[in-house]
Amino acid sequence: MTSPHTHHIHDETVPVLDFGGQTAQLICRRVRDAGVFSVLVAPTITAKELRAMNPKGIILSGGPASVSAEGAPTMDPAILEMGIPVLGICYGMQLGCHLLGATLTQEDHREFGRAMLNISQTGKGLFDAIPESTQVWMSHGDQITDLAAAELEATASTDTCKCAAVRSTNPKHNFRGVQFHPEVTHTLHGPDIFRNFLYEICECSGLWKMADFANEQAEKIKALVGDKRVICGLSGGVDSSVVAALLHKAIGDQLTCVFVDNGLLRKKERDLVEHTFKDHFNIDLRVADASKDFLDDLAGVTDPQEKRRRIGHRFIEVFKEAAHDIEDAVFLAQGTLYPDVIESGHGHSGNSANIKLHHNVGGLPEELGFDLIEPVRELFKDEVRALGTVLGVPDAIVWRHPFPGPGLAVRVLGDITEEKLDIVRNADEILLEEIVAAGLYRKTSQVFAVLLPIQSVGVMGDGRTYERVIALRAVETQDFMTADWARIPFDVLARISTRIINEVRGVNRVVYDISSKPPATIEWE
Repeated sequence: MTSPHTHHIHDETVPVLDFGGQTAQLICRRVRDAGVFSVLVAPTITAKELRAMNPKGIILSGGPASVSAEGAPTMDPAILEMGIPVLGICYGMQLGCHLLGATLTQEDHREFGRAMLNISQTGKGLFDAIPESTQVWMSHGDQITDLAAAELEATASTDTCKCAAVRSTNPKHNFRGVQFHPEVTHTLHGPDIFRNFLYEICECSGLWKMADFANEQAEKIKALVGDKRVICGLSGGVDSSVVAALLHKAIGDQLTCVFVDNGLLRKKERDLVEHTFKDHFNIDLRVADASKDFLDDLAGVTDPQEKRRRIGHRFIEVFKEAAHDIEDAVFLAQGTLYPDVIESGHGHSGNSANIKLHHNVGGLPEELGFDLIEPVRELFKDEVRALGTVLGVPDAIVWRHPFPGPGLAVRVLGDITEEKLDIVRNADEILLEEIVAAGLYRKTSQVFAVLLPIQSVGVMGDGRTYERVIALRAVETQDFMTADWARIPFDVLARISTRIINEVRGVNRVVYDISSKPPATIEWE
């Protein structure tokens, strides 16, 4: 019997060549969801560089260009001669077919949206155990013709696209393509198509599991750190909390966490962090209470950017002072995620990222002199949550909604005072209590209260009031790049409004924000 430690999660990798399609990240996600590690790579990667990754399969993403357009991205044709299974999606299919010798024709009509796919595949393959007729999502203008010259055959079609899926008849090429997008939810059997590719065609065994990732990363951290200390800046959010739990698993009491109380936190936030990390994990946690300094810095400041600048500057000063007291600290840990890495332009890596060391990332200045450890930089947000669960981080933290770095400073519009912070804190607590009680917390992505810089007329008892306005914001989103306002039931909103007006002194009006992103942002400042 094979030892479970014989294979490692990165022994099975399926790189995705990113041709600029909006859903390239989603392809990575679908492959990982199916149990196989996947990473985006630049389309300029060579066959030799790909072979060094020892991939089980290769996927070519969609893209906005037309393969026949001048300057359209292409790839090393030798990739199709490697003998490794290749799956082309939309643009990726057209490029693969074109490089193998098929002809591309520009049609008068685009095929965009839902379409019915009719499968004609024989034998085992991409469409194994999928109904002969199924809904897919199309988005293309060009069509592939002249398949025989490229040693290809069609395996599926739609009413307007004869070659909606193809495969090589020459086993040397091991190429398959689909003109539709199996990664989007509108393609009903998309996950099955990915599973067929990964398990039937690439013969993967599904090594990408969070428990294994936790063990492997812990071993790597241990080897990297040796007998030195690591500092982890804890914010109370999901990412830094999971990083702290992973480091604790790896190096135990060589970890010191620093939590900066800036006076701009949610209600009982400091208590939650102290209870979780001191009591639950028994971690060496240092709390730097600098709330007075932060609030002094913010006195009279109304400009959101200036608020952020002052908070960032003070945070670095406070953190630097706290870190100075920790002996033998060589490493600083940070909860950078894979989407952050991609957005910063470093996501196209020919090698598996693993634990990377960097300097001066995330605003902490180089003079701190630490090497940066980013142990979850390969993971998407939902994977970090899964890792947190594996590591025993309490649900109250694993499923926490994101909270902005400047805290409530960007949720009190205008100048900051203790009184205003108390109002927004108390309103926010009521809002979250009711959202949780209604079973809506995990169905929403971010929910919070904002104190507006206006006052409105109201009636309380027999007298008129002139008091403050609270805006409620609740959004649903996959990636926080775009977001839609959450359709909270009116009876829940009514309960929240009544409680805030009755229980939070100084508020006589509650409004609900029904703007999507874009054009609005999620936060108000």
